[in-house]
Order: sequence, then C-alpha cells, then structure tokens
Amino acid sequence: MTEAENVTTRGAATTHRHGFLGERAELVSALLALAVYLTGLTLRLTGYGGHVPQALFIAAYAFGGFFTLREALLSVRGGRFQVDFLMLVAAAGAAAIGRWEEGAVLLVLFSLGHALEGYAMGRARRSIEALGALAPRTALVRRGPGAPVEVPVEELAVGDTVVVRPHTRVPADGFVAAGAGSVDQSPITGESVPVDKVPVADRTAALADPGVIGPDSRVYAGTVNGSGALDIAVTRLAGENTLARVVKLVQDAEERTSPTQRFTERFTKFFVPGVLVLVAVLLAAGALTGEPFADTFYRAMAVLVAASPCALAIATPAAVLSAVGRAARGGVLVKGGAPLEEFGRLRTIAFDKTGTLTEGRPRLTEIEPVHTAGREELLRTAVAAQRLSDHPLAQAVVRDGAGLLQGAAASGAAPSEAANLRALVGLGIVAELDGEAVHIGSLAYADTLAGPPVPARLRDRTEELARTGRTTMLVRRGDRWLGTLGLMDAPRPEAAATVAALRGLGVRRTVMLSGDDQRVADAVGRAIGMDEVRGGLLPEDKVAEVTRLRRTARTAMIGDGVNDAPAMAGATVGVAMGAAGSAVALETADIALMSDDLRRLPFITGLSRRASRIIRQNLWLSLGIVAVLVPATALGLGIGPAVLVHEGSTLVVVANALRLLRYAD
Repeated sequence: MTEAENVTTRGAATTHRHGFLGERAELVSALLALAVYLTGLTLRLTGYGGHVPQALFIAAYAFGGFFTLREALLSVRGGRFQVDFLMLVAAAGAAAIGRWEEGAVLLVLFSLGHALEGYAMGRARRSIEALGALAPRTALVRRGPGAPVEVPVEELAVGDTVVVRPHTRVPADGFVAAGAGSVDQSPITGESVPVDKVPVADRTAALADPGVIGPDSRVYAGTVNGSGALDIAVTRLAGENTLARVVKLVQDAEERTSPTQRFTERFTKFFVPGVLVLVAVLLAAGALTGEPFADTFYRAMAVLVAASPCALAIATPAAVLSAVGRAARGGVLVKGGAPLEEFGRLRTIAFDKTGTLTEGRPRLTEIEPVHTAGREELLRTAVAAQRLSDHPLAQAVVRDGAGLLQGAAASGAAPSEAANLRALVGLGIVAELDGEAVHIGSLAYADTLAGPPVPARLRDRTEELARTGRTTMLVRRGDRWLGTLGLMDAPRPEAAATVAALRGLGVRRTVMLSGDDQRVADAVGRAIGMDEVRGGLLPEDKVAEVTRLRRTARTAMIGDGVNDAPAMAGATVGVAMGAAGSAVALETADIALMSDDLRRLPFITGLSRRASRIIRQNLWLSLGIVAVLVPATALGLGIGPAVLVHEGSTLVVVANALRLLRYAD
C-alpha cells in the first residue's frame, strides 16, 4: 500500500476496534492528551507541582501515542514505515534527551490532527455511504390472493410484485405494473422534478426483456413515490439493482488514483529516503562541529517531523473522495480520481448525435399538403398506410400524425384501414386504401412511379426540407399527389443551453459525431450551436475522429455507453448518458450521467474543474510547507512549532477538499 493510500484509509481503519466509544475514541484520546499536557505545562510554568508536570507529560505520551503506536505497528508489520512511525521516533528521541514536554506536544498535536482528519474524511465517506441507506430494508410483496406480506428486500425475486404506498421509497428496481403517479428520482438520477410513471403495456414482454421498458415506466430502488400507490414488478435482485451498483462503483472509485496522486506517490518514494539521509547528515555534522549531541539529535528529530509528507499524502485523496461523493449525490457516477482530474482539464468534448444531443426518436415536424388536398386527408392517408409498417419513421408518422388528428378534433368518421402493404427497401411503401393505391416514399421513389409527375411546387418544397436536414416522404393516393411529410430527430430541449454552459465553463471545442447524412447532422448541429459536425460516420470512423481530436487536446466522448463504447474507450474520458437504466453503461463509462438529462454535464464539468483547482492548491500548499519547514527546523526551529504547522497544514488541505461537498448544483 502506498503512503497516500495508507493515509486515506487511516480514517476507515481506525473506525473499527475502538470499543465502546466507536469512531470518537481517537478524538477522545487526543483531547485527554491535550488536557493533561496543558495541565502539566501550566504547572511547570507556574513552578508548582514538583514531579507532577513530568507525570502529566508522560500521560500525554500515553493518550496521544496509543492510536499512533497501534497504526505504526500495523504498518511496520506490513513492511512499511509511514508517518506514524516517523512521529513516534521523533517523540521517543525527544524523551531520550529529556525533552518530555516537546515529545508530548508532538504526540498531542499529531493525534489531535489525525483525529480531526479522520472525522473530516469520515464525513466525506458518510456522504457516499448514505446512498446505500436510501433503499428500504423491507418490501410489501403480493404473493397470492391475500394481503401483501412484508419481507426483507434480499428475499425479493425477479418477477415479484411489490406494493409501493404513497410517499414511501421504492425498494427494488423494476417497472410499474399497475397504478400511476410521479416518482422523485433525484437520489439516483439527479433530476430536479418528479417523473410521471405509467404501467407498461405488456408485463410479460417487459420481464422477458427489461431493455424495452420506457423511462416513463422504469423505477429504481431508493427513489421516492409520490401520492399514488404503485405496483412494481421486480427486474433486479437487491444486490444487483442500480443503487447497489452505484454505491459499489463509487466505493471502488477511491482505489483509482489520479495523475496528481501518482505524482505524489512517486515524489514521496524518493523524498522520504532523502529526508533520512538529511537527518544522518545533520547528526554527522553535529558530531564534527562539536555541538552537544542532545542539541544535534533534537534538531534532527525536528527535521524528521517537518519533512513528514502527511499533508501531501492526503491532499489529493481527500479532494477526490469529496468530489466523487458530491457527484454521486447529484446523479453522476465518477469512477475515481483519474477521470475526475482529466475531465477537469478538458478543452474538447465530442458528442454522439442520436439519443445524446437528440431525443433518439424521429418526430413529424412538417406537414405540407398540396393546394388540391387538405392537411387532414394527407395525415389520414399517411397514418392509415404507415400503420402497417414497423419502420421507425413509419411509427413516428403514426404516433405524431394520429395525435394531431385527434387533437384537431377532425371529423368523427372511423379511420379507414389500409391493406396489402409492400415495403420497397430504401425507397418507400405501397399499400391499398379504400380500393386506391397509396404510395409513400422518397423523391427518388416518386420519380419512378407511372402517372402524373410530382408537381413542381411540391418538388421544390420537398428538396428545401431535405436541405434543412429533414427526412421527407411524398404521399400519393391513386393519381393524386397529397403532399409531403418532413421528419427529424429533434434536438433535446436542453441541448443548446448545455453546449452554451459548457463553453462558459472553458470548453473550447464541441464536436458532433453522427452516422446520419451530413445535411441532417448539419441541421442539428446548427440548432444546438456545435463548433464542428461530422456526418456519415461508421463506428470505426467515430473512433478515428476521437483519435484525431485527442492529438490536439484532451477529449471526452459523450454517448450511450453501448453503441458508442469503442469511441468512448478511445477518448481521454468516456461519459455515458442515461446509465441508470443500463448496466453496460455503468460498467464501461469513466463517468456516467445517471439520468437522460444533458444538464448533468455542466454540473460535473464545473465540479471537476473545481476539484482540479483544489487538488492543485493542496499540492502546492503541501509542498510549500515542507519546503519552508525543513530548512527552518534544520536552522533551529523547535519540534513544537514544527508539528503545529505540520498538523495545521494537514487540516487545512482536508478542510479545503471538503468544500467540494457543498458544490452548488
């Protein structure tokens, strides 16, 4: 274990085996050490007490050194010589030359500083552990015709039906099987408003393939039900639900070191032996100059205290832990210090288009009837024919077109039903409606049809829509051209504001990567405000584009974590959106936005940049303190002032890191 890891895990290690005082045991011991030390110092300064001050200083050794000695023994048994060991050597050296009060103040301040450190780091850890407490311990399950029974969540099985009463937490991942209402998903996804939930259309299909469950039916363990009672069908066991995965991955993130932390480890690897050499040189120099051994030894121990890189070792882990915990509370999973720091330094972000910058489903955006036909006839004809097709564009026409017809309260006549659909791959479809042939397809398909040609005005309008990125469908019924329909995968409502916010946070280059036609991609890119747009890309082309971008700057790739996995893997940092519903995305991404909401991106960008600044501040402060203290103690600064500055700087870097827990969303 590295020194940084040792310091990071010290707080966790000392929260166990403390007896009846629990986590407060080290703090209580440190406070007792401080009390007896101050009492002894007061008696000595006032000239009272005889040998009592000496006894009190020895008691301060006992109280202040108990936990330090225990941790030092553990590290020595593991073949490591850590800060605890160095402090004990210095305190023992002070006692050996009769400076009991100096050794006492060293152990008192060291133990007090580490107790406060442990408390502060525990606070950061508790913000993460609190995630695990969100899910209820029990659930009400329908098993048979009787009333629901309460069982531990560990006993839930896939397919069980859980009853979630109003204003209670959802105990398991699943989908709404019955009931309707709203669910507060902010503990998992960070969404600021409750999300409306409706039952799935087909329970059997949803259980067979949970991937088909829409976001308006999917629920997560730990979220809060609104005012309506819900029946939830369980799709994941307690240990495999989204909340459990997030907690596990956030805890694992502590072990993934950042670039600064790796630098710190390399630095201390050479620095600590250098300090020991310096101590030996000081002892030798004192012997050569004839200085009293007690004075030489005392100065060497002071240098040993000053050079102990405690603040340096804990500076980065404290910031990473705080930032990862804050991100998790905001609906973003960050897998350790490396992606956190790298994301904080990004200048280029590449986005997948479909499902990331856009909603991932085409919408009917334009309805252009010819002057001899009406809007209603155009829509009714297109909806009737396309209802027979399972193509995504056909489904969009049926969904949006039927909604428009219903919303317009058109004639109350029953809609006609088409028949005999034939799909012409890459061109269009032909079907029969009320005895007439209905042709729907591209302009190229329309030009192949016998009969009247496409009217010039309709052709011009269709070409104009195509130039603006629309997918167009010309509609003909019998020998009459009814008009054209334009469809587009519309940008997310928050996309443009998100890109503008990222630019305000220092992102200099935004690039959209898409497999769509360049004209379609350009239209979306202009609407959102992208700096560059690359269309017509295959998955391997996206990887090549990300590689090209990385040659000039650190680059993040934002996608869905599945289809874009190769490009994300090639980026400096891979970011997955909507990861709460995808186990693959949770596992593959460096950073995962739990909700399908781009507005989480500026939040994690700002938090990462703040964390990077704090890490740099802590690094320079720690190095600066060592650079000042070592020569100062070599020139005569005592152990007391040295340990006061040493422990004070450690508390300062931890307190600075804890500011990340209060980062505003």
